[in-house]
Amino acid sequence: MDRSQDASEFLKSRRDRLTPDRAGVFGSPRRRVPGLRREEVAFLAGVSVDYYVRMERGDLRGVSPEVLDALARALQLDEAETAYLHDLAAAAGPGARRRREPPAEGPLRPGLRQFVDAVTGAAVTVQNRPGDIVASNALGRALYAPVFDSAAGRGNTARFLFLDPAARAFWPDWRLIADQNVASLRSLAGHHPHDRSLTDLIGELVTRSDEFRVRWAAHDVRFHRTGVKRLHHPEVGDLELAYEAMDLPASPELRLTAYTAAADTPSAERLALLGSLAASAEADDTNVRTGRVGEREP
Repeated sequence: MDRSQDASEFLKSRRDRLTPDRAGVFGSPRRRVPGLRREEVAFLAGVSVDYYVRMERGDLRGVSPEVLDALARALQLDEAETAYLHDLAAAAGPGARRRREPPAEGPLRPGLRQFVDAVTGAAVTVQNRPGDIVASNALGRALYAPVFDSAAGRGNTARFLFLDPAARAFWPDWRLIADQNVASLRSLAGHHPHDRSLTDLIGELVTRSDEFRVRWAAHDVRFHRTGVKRLHHPEVGDLELAYEAMDLPASPELRLTAYTAAADTPSAERLALLGSLAASAEADDTNVRTGRVGEREP
């Protein structure tokens, strides 16, 4: 990815988005487009027009954190957008080309695997930056069975989302989920510009999916932390689940997400049913492996 072009297009898209009324710019002459002019952004950020023009052309080398923060305030960027702007500037700084991501870990640490398996009241998944589900508890595996079983998705949420038509049935709010997924990927790509697995995934989806390519060109960014998702599971039907996404400091390339349903709701009943089905399937698999097919548990 061209970081200079990313910086240029990001700043221009945020400037075009901000109307004079929202920015508090009054009495300006009639304009052909609703966004701010470059000189207006420069004034609001407290920099010269030439300096802002240089930044919007994608040259963020040597721009101080203070100027970046002033520009973020002028463009009314949110937390994720401000962090992305700083990441773009860091990637343009001295020595940026020499920085490389540490190699990804191999199998999950035994302690983390044990913790994930021990969780029974929530569906838990562990994903790497590109969105591969590298671990899950039994309920998480059952919840995301369509992703695991998808030939197009291959256990990756972004591939499933954009390359498998079944994703539109699995996520009733498909367009919203697609917007959020691409915005999260762009945030990650800004913060980890040398993660080869992440850039390879983005390149694949830009090439293979028009829906992804249009969203990627919008330069939207967001943090994936908490929220509510609606799913239509093929076995238990509609689910409305709250999720909490957590970074893992000992494994910084991984993120753990837990999904729960509000108590005494249809979603809670259906999630519990899915857990029972998953437990039964796991017991059947154990019996097959141990040669106890047809035996009853004591």
